[in-house]
Amino acid sequence: MPLLRFDLFQGRSPEQLKLLLDTAHEAMVEAFDVPASDRYQIVHQHPTGEMVIEDTGLGYPRTSAMVVISVTSKQRTTEQKQRLYELLAQRLQEQCSLAPTDLMVSIVENGNADWSFGMGEAQFITGSL
Repeated sequence: MPLLRFDLFQGRSPEQLKLLLDTAHEAMVEAFDVPASDRYQIVHQHPTGEMVIEDTGLGYPRTSAMVVISVTSKQRTTEQKQRLYELLAQRLQEQCSLAPTDLMVSIVENGNADWSFGMGEAQFITGSL
């Protein structure tokens, strides 16, 4: 926890995907101060035409390298969120050659009762976590 979902166009190699996921995980661990073993990532690859990601009037050029990261997490501070955005943009550019204009991040927050990691229980509520 947090849960990161990556939406991107098909075409990256397994090595490129691994680097993308590893880099995003490192940024999330640093920004949200969670253990490195808190790793939950899902990749959705789409054919051309199945993702329409425009620039909301900001003038950002978008390319076929576009990555949308949806983060589901317990509540985080504004500072933590801003730090995540900054680290993701910086590190994905440095390590994966992803232009910051080809990165979109959305965070959805929820509470302790909204997570079950298995065994039919809400571990944050039962005290297991």
